[in-house]
Amino acid sequence: MTQTATATPAGNAPRYVRVLSIAGSDSGGGAGIQADLKTFAALGCYGMTAITAITAQNTQGVRAIHGVPPEMLRAQIDAVVEDIGVDAVKIGMLHSPEIVAVVADAVRRHRLPHVVLDPVMVATSGDRLMADDTVGGLVRELFPLAEVITPNLDEAALLLGHAIGGPAALDAAARELLALGAPAVLLKGGHLAGDAVIDVLIETGGRLTRLEAPRIVTRNGHGTGCTLSSAIAAHLALGLPLAQAVKEARAYILGAIAAGAEVRTGQGAGPLNHGYAPVAQRVR
Repeated sequence: MTQTATATPAGNAPRYVRVLSIAGSDSGGGAGIQADLKTFAALGCYGMTAITAITAQNTQGVRAIHGVPPEMLRAQIDAVVEDIGVDAVKIGMLHSPEIVAVVADAVRRHRLPHVVLDPVMVATSGDRLMADDTVGGLVRELFPLAEVITPNLDEAALLLGHAIGGPAALDAAARELLALGAPAVLLKGGHLAGDAVIDVLIETGGRLTRLEAPRIVTRNGHGTGCTLSSAIAAHLALGLPLAQAVKEARAYILGAIAAGAEVRTGQGAGPLNHGYAPVAQRVR
């Protein structure tokens, strides 16, 4: 039976499949909690948020970041969990060691299930979103609590302290990341050159799956990491095992990229088409 953190409704009343995003806000709407909420809705889930930071950003880059006080973040998480309940969690941008500590404490106190940790350190534009002194706390405090972490190549390089040279190096890098303490790692290889996008999923015990798809040529890649991690969380909340949740999430994001590939939004890297094929809200 799937574990949930919940205040159970009276009787056997139906309820929505509930997914919480603990992440930063993107004022441009393409990434962060905005992308997460669009993804949850498109996949039939009820989305909730606990905002870690407010950013001033658009398709061209990040202009400013204002962190939410730790006590306010704690209050947001507690308010949601204690009333509505949670079936899965997506964790995104955490900008300080204090914020990492609050999130780790909340995951433990509420026994939050199906935690998908996207270690957001570098934006699509190349902007750094996480201070160096936060990385160690993220690895130490949250990697062991996550069901899966989903770094891209830039984030993996920061975590490992070395670049990942090409497709042949992905498997070894995924094993190195797994050794940092997470039960599973989805290493996203989309930043590598080539006609194919290769991701590597490695789970506890060393089971490794390479996932490959043709590259979609587009300028609109803003929020792809946020969208993929939130789609994985949604599918875990819907009851899929991890490997299948990852495959379904990749299918969704590839469809969203293709549907938005030619759409012009802003002057820089535009968003995906999150609502290209919405499904009905799921009720249990």
